[in-house]
Amino acid sequence: MNLVAKQYVAAQNPDDPGVLILSPFAGAAYELDTAVIANPYDPDAVAEALQTALRMTLEERCARWRAMIAVLRCNSITAWRESFPWGTQPLAPDVVRQ
Repeated sequence: MNLVAKQYVAAQNPDDPGVLILSPFAGAAYELDTAVIANPYDPDAVAEALQTALRMTLEERCARWRAMIAVLRCNSITAWRESFPWGTQPLAPDVVRQ
């Protein structure tokens, strides 16, 4: 479900984004902390999250989306690959197995 949440953010219209509601148990909630967070086992929390999302102004939705898309852009596959000690440097020939 983590990838689905990130795809949802990436697919939004920047001029009129939707609201992402995430469970605190979803790994994406750690990165996408400007989403509305609601415990899915608590009906009152889910109802409150839905109410928050439905009443959210366009300005707030855009601000939350900008924060989340910035996180996604910083944590891309390229950034992940470059975080390894060897970064983008090719492996030495003697390390590569045939």
